[in-house]
Amino acid sequence: MNLIAFAASVGRKLGIGKGKEKDEAALRAEVEKLGLATENITIEVDGETVKVTGKTTSQAEKEKILIALGNVQGIGNVEDHLEVEEPAPEAAYHTVIRGDTLWAISKKHYKAGSKYMLIFEANTPMLEHPDRIYPGQVLRIPPLEAKST
Repeated sequence: MNLIAFAASVGRKLGIGKGKEKDEAALRAEVEKLGLATENITIEVDGETVKVTGKTTSQAEKEKILIALGNVQGIGNVEDHLEVEEPAPEAAYHTVIRGDTLWAISKKHYKAGSKYMLIFEANTPMLEHPDRIYPGQVLRIPPLEAKST
């Protein structure tokens, strides 16, 4: 099990806190809206913690599901119990702070700001534009040798 911390006070507003079943349904709908597979996963909500179990096809899909769930207002932790059919190197995670840009994040993680589009692409469809990130948001930073999808 891996526990990923998020800032519960920021993120997409889905109205979490209306009851376990409604919260779970809202989170599943959010993941599906982003085009991520949910048919083989279970999402359980316990307060500000989401536990996700099941199986995904790729490491990238797994990580996108985790950050899609965590970058929701009202969610402070995501418990990762997902298995991956095609294992690959894991991405790092970066929590955006005030003043961050994808260029600066890329420079920090890759030593080259010009690779910022790798981070943007690794976080689509959650990110709609490279200039639209916010403090408290968690981004996945794929290893350079791995495909960023």
